[in-house]
Amino acid sequence: MNKIEELLFNINLPKRRAYRGVLLVAEPFLRESYFNHAVICLIDYCKGKTSMGLVMNKSTVYNLSDLVSSVTRKEPVPVYCGGPVSCDRLYFLHTLGDIIPDATPIGNGLYIGGRFKDIIDYVNADYPVEGNVRFYLGYSGWDIGQLDNELLENVWAVAPIVDAGQLLLGGDDGYWHDQVRSMGYNYRGWLYHPQNPRLN
Repeated sequence: MNKIEELLFNINLPKRRAYRGVLLVAEPFLRESYFNHAVICLIDYCKGKTSMGLVMNKSTVYNLSDLVSSVTRKEPVPVYCGGPVSCDRLYFLHTLGDIIPDATPIGNGLYIGGRFKDIIDYVNADYPVEGNVRFYLGYSGWDIGQLDNELLENVWAVAPIVDAGQLLLGGDDGYWHDQVRSMGYNYRGWLYHPQNPRLN
């Protein structure tokens, strides 16, 4: 195998343990529409059990005011696609901690949920949204043991959350590329695979 092939098809990747509050970064050949070039925040995980996560970087056509009638903020607040399960439910991640009562810590300064009225009050008060809170329709779920098998098959790379605020900035394909770059030398070959190989 020459150096170019080794760069593009490196299978000797680090094996990192999954746990609640890490990122799952899709390998570049994963073509399923919800997960192509996806970065997922793992919200709930226990080895051998079911798992739940939110896709961080897939935009939708919706703004928050399209979905929640009590939103009065003039500046649009984008809503992202968290995954293919329960697409009629709205979730939110944030860095606001105890400002939002009943929020659940995920780790490294990131929280999920909390009292919905309080997050809407925060939005309507024109406090900063980018980097502080992000809304999602639906979530990503795995059956018992499914995620463990996918990790063994290198469908996902596991990466830590370094900066919770940075995690809530940007979106779509550039988000995936930025995350892969941050994961170091072993993953640089992933950056040379096009999102849609038919366009190559």
